[in-house]
Amino acid sequence: MKAELDQLFEYKTFRDLGKNAPKPQGYQEIPLRMVFDVKQSLKRKARLVARGDKTDPPRDSVYSGVASLRSLRIVCFLAELNGLEITGGDIGNAYLEAFTKEKVCTRAGPEFGPLEGHMLIVEKALYGLRTSGARFHAKFADTLRTLGFIPTYADPDVWIRDAGNC
Repeated sequence: MKAELDQLFEYKTFRDLGKNAPKPQGYQEIPLRMVFDVKQSLKRKARLVARGDKTDPPRDSVYSGVASLRSLRIVCFLAELNGLEITGGDIGNAYLEAFTKEKVCTRAGPEFGPLEGHMLIVEKALYGLRTSGARFHAKFADTLRTLGFIPTYADPDVWIRDAGNC
């Protein structure tokens, strides 16, 4: 739990309004829950999750695309056929890279230690919020564009860029 909370503070997930501060006008106060899991490696994991089901449904789209399995197979086939290298990766705490548009806050519980009782505004796309997937998808797309990638016409979640004369 300490490792999870340390990461949340490292990513500046919350803005502290102070102890016993009232709920800001225009914000919804929601509870947070700690969810525990055991990974396939038998490592234990704790994740702080927002109760996004307690928020009003957003008017904007919350869709976050995913490359289809068919697209992945075609990309692998074309790479093999052309002698290209495929690289993959994992983005740790991916959602926390993006800011949320939802106006939500929470009252810190005992797991927050010295911040217990403080009103915290959620500023990052915390797991469990309705729009977090879409916010991260947009952030990731912006990052890929700055690196010179463009989405393909066949599958907008498959990105390519000209590698030049490698």
